[in-house]
Amino acid sequence: MFAPLIVFVRNYIGKAKFNQLRGKAIALHAQTITNFCNKVGIENSTRQNLIRRAKDNGKRLGLLA
Repeated sequence: MFAPLIVFVRNYIGKAKFNQLRGKAIALHAQTITNFCNKVGIENSTRQNLIRRAKDNGKRLGLLA
């Protein structure tokens, strides 16, 4: 779904810069999930499953193209 846009941005800014930005975005998203889980009191194993689910959804949507 988003793969063409992701590929365009990667080609436009360069692979190295794109990978840096993508890594920061993934880390920020994982931290947001962790903060939410800590605030609500969700166990670490459930938190890990949520992060895995986010990664799988990103692949399915083409965000990790």
